[in-house]
Amino acid sequence: MGFHLSSILRAKQFLQLSSSAAGKAASNVPNGCLAVYVGEFQKKRFIIPISYLNQPIFQDLLSQSEEEFEYHHPMGGLTIPCKEDLFHDVICSLNQP
Repeated sequence: MGFHLSSILRAKQFLQLSSSAAGKAASNVPNGCLAVYVGEFQKKRFIIPISYLNQPIFQDLLSQSEEEFEYHHPMGGLTIPCKEDLFHDVICSLNQP
């Protein structure tokens, strides 16, 4: 399992940019996790382990997010523009051993 430097740098940049906007919401996120907002119209908040950021399938979602929002996420946290069902499928596949 290799690390993709560009993905790590993007995540680090995002976390630095959103730290001031996260405010109180960040205190609800356990260490080693981050909040993401998922959905096409209604955004739902999910707490995911940061280890997902290194997974190729999750990096595809990050690329979609970067294409749509660049680093300006309207919810104040990482926003992933996909259907909630697809996100659930991705998370389920990442949770399987």
